[in-house]
Amino acid sequence: MPKLKTNRAAAKRFRKTAKGFKGYAANRRHNLGHKARKVKRQARSGGSSLVHESDVGRLVQLLPHHK
Repeated sequence: MPKLKTNRAAAKRFRKTAKGFKGYAANRRHNLGHKARKVKRQARSGGSSLVHESDVGRLVQLLPHHK
């Protein structure tokens, strides 16, 4: 049986928490000066940055050792 390999791109973008997988919001990297305060606030890491339940199965395949 071959070893299971972690998808390195997914490992850099998601991390496992007690409630599920957490991802980082888009539009928070650069050019923040012209974006509205509301957009930046809603893109902050919080409860809404959890990956949706329908996508968790895909992440479990990409990150087999993050259980």
